[in-house]
Amino acid sequence: MKFIVSSTYLLKQLQVLGGVINSSNTLPILDNFLFELSSSQLIVSASDLETTMSSTLEVESDSEGSVAIPARLLLDTLKTFPEQPLTFIIEDNNTIEISSNHGKYALAYANGNEFPKAVSLDKPSTTTIVGDILATAISKTIFAAGNDDLRPVMSGVFFQFSTEGLTFVATDAHKLVKYTREDVSATEVAEFIMPKKPLNLLKGILAGSEDDVIVEYNDSNAKFTFDNVELICRLIDGKYPNYEAVIPKENPNKLTIARNQFLSSVKRVSIFSNKTTHQIRLKIAGAELNISAEDIDYSNKAEERLTCDYQGDDMQIGFNSRFLTEMLNNLNADDVQLEMSLPNRAGILTPIDGLDEGEQVTMLVMPVMLNS
Repeated sequence: MKFIVSSTYLLKQLQVLGGVINSSNTLPILDNFLFELSSSQLIVSASDLETTMSSTLEVESDSEGSVAIPARLLLDTLKTFPEQPLTFIIEDNNTIEISSNHGKYALAYANGNEFPKAVSLDKPSTTTIVGDILATAISKTIFAAGNDDLRPVMSGVFFQFSTEGLTFVATDAHKLVKYTREDVSATEVAEFIMPKKPLNLLKGILAGSEDDVIVEYNDSNAKFTFDNVELICRLIDGKYPNYEAVIPKENPNKLTIARNQFLSSVKRVSIFSNKTTHQIRLKIAGAELNISAEDIDYSNKAEERLTCDYQGDDMQIGFNSRFLTEMLNNLNADDVQLEMSLPNRAGILTPIDGLDEGEQVTMLVMPVMLNS
């Protein structure tokens, strides 16, 4: 088995796939890339058993076969080469020889048949979505997903597809983000929970991509196909909480403010907040927003006054500044609106501008009890 491939082209593809490989694997074979060659087509795969990703490369060859090559060693070697053709020759003595313009490198390989096979999806449902839209939906929601192993359903992003549009939801019980696209729809209704790791991989590859992504899914797995890449992952099992029930519908108190100004203020004031609660206090009266924080243990306190547009009753409400900062950072609007009903009910943050046609973002942040 022998093939010739450009060093930078191979490195670029392998770096994408390398994101799948865990730093410590229970199965040693998972520390390898699987190379499957059939004449001029080379399919390279990486897997952690939950997620398998493969990429199809064009190479110069007329042979076929499959081998598993140590991923770390191969990546470290490829990173040092300038652009040049590399020749890979699989020898009978279980070594693979790589020849460059200046030298030869031999590394041991494993039998390709030991590599776990990716699952195939039986009778999947299918939706097509533009890569950049999918990447945006992921980055707008994934930061709000939880990390609690005891509640695995909340550690992923909930995909809700219907003929009206697509909805993506993430929550960790303190904050919630619902991202909706009405300009893209599915042929049938479907719901599934995607784990974070494959989503982060997709987000990285698809940002800015105009390519169509074919999403196929059934009850247990989802498959994303685009360009020359295929990603298959196991879905999170379980029922997603009824998120609509926690979004308050009646919010008479509406605060409108410039996002950057609000964000800078929250960041500054929060430096003086208690290091465990990160609590800041918003006091709103008329057209004035007062943001304050205090750390009684260290006698630190800060207070800022901002002008804002406010309709509603005077109120005081407390928030965890880290959640508020994350949410404001994740919006690319100039102005945002914070809707509230009572100091013990969730606040709803929405962008006023900066959205595409058919795009909607709703962020919900739970208040913290104020110690008067």
